[in-house]
Amino acid sequence: MVSYPRIESATAIDDHTLVIEFNNKQQKKYDITPLLKKKMFSPLRNIVLFKTVQVERGGYAIFWNDKIDISEYELWTHGQTIP
Repeated sequence: MVSYPRIESATAIDDHTLVIEFNNKQQKKYDITPLLKKKMFSPLRNIVLFKTVQVERGGYAIFWNDKIDISEYELWTHGQTIP
């Protein structure tokens, strides 16, 4: 089984983009715009809610509430590496 780096921090930098820092010190940008089409993620159109992003204990995901989260796998594999 492949293991992915854990999430250390997540910051909302504009209306739909996150900067994620992993425990291997790499940073990635992740644009949630495509997810907003899905019912589960549609509340994140509210910028106030979007900016409340938190890292789950253990660094396996980020979350906004008990219904909205994104895994470290998704963020790692689909985020854009920041040089």
